[in-house]
Amino acid sequence: MRICTVRNLCLALCLTAAPMAAFSQIGIGISVRIAPPVLPVYVQPPCPTPGYLWTPGYWAYGPNGYYWVRGVWVAPPRPGLLWTPGYWGFVGGAYMWHAGYWGPHVGFYGGVHYGFGYTGVGFYGGRWEGGIFRYNTAVVRVKTTVIHDTYVDRTVINRTVIDNRASFNGPGGMSARPTAQERAAMNERHYQPTSNQISFRDRASRNARDGFGRGNEVNGRQGNQQQRISQGVHSGQLTPGETRKVENRDATINREARTDRAANGGSLTSQERHQINQRQNNVSRSIYNEKHNANNDRTAAARNDRTAKSEKRQAKHTEDRNRPNR
Repeated sequence: MRICTVRNLCLALCLTAAPMAAFSQIGIGISVRIAPPVLPVYVQPPCPTPGYLWTPGYWAYGPNGYYWVRGVWVAPPRPGLLWTPGYWGFVGGAYMWHAGYWGPHVGFYGGVHYGFGYTGVGFYGGRWEGGIFRYNTAVVRVKTTVIHDTYVDRTVINRTVIDNRASFNGPGGMSARPTAQERAAMNERHYQPTSNQISFRDRASRNARDGFGRGNEVNGRQGNQQQRISQGVHSGQLTPGETRKVENRDATINREARTDRAANGGSLTSQERHQINQRQNNVSRSIYNEKHNANNDRTAAARNDRTAKSEKRQAKHTEDRNRPNR
């Protein structure tokens, strides 16, 4: 996979993407020729202590390709600040990473629907009131035994129920552009990610390097399989029940991988890698089987104005193209 440096893209940005240059945020970093995977489905852990804010999970990039950095509750640099998530944006022929930052208002984050209050524009998971952060428990989870400053605003839920898990801004992903409020927020004073956020990202990077073979590590395969699940949902080849079943199996494997790593000082034994890889192979076959049963092929064919036979042929072509390397 080819990686482009920011320096190599500067001329292209100036000549071919002048409008997008106005949308740039602080912390533009690495750029890559291949789009990041779709956002995985995951359960948010409850906020453990008052004053912590949710920073959603995202795809980072390392020597072995994209790897998933899980969302985490963290203390902001100071009260009153909100988190603007980072995002990948397609500019000048490559996907560039725009780093997240803290500020008094939420800025532009590519229109990516990170969930849990981050609907693509702004943040609806809570608000600051007199130096105290109050949590909207309609969209975020908190430990109710220790957090009592909460409210329920269900009017924002419709904004979050959007069937688009694209993790980048650009063709094939999100098409959002900054609002006037987001432009204003981009010009405010910003604070870099905290040391805890950086440490959490670095730990995810080390876990990704632990690896399951080229293009076959837990995070990489998780993204690949989530992409295949998302394609099945959109085409009609996966029913809601089938989707929940394969996603639950995928999530269980990744939870066990994290537990094994923690028990072994941050790495996996060769036996554990082999076992997890076998289980992911089983999930991969399940995704294919669930998507290609006769009823779902007929449903997808009707939705896409094809015959069941041609739908199955087209779906197989997509599966073969997206299947991870063994």
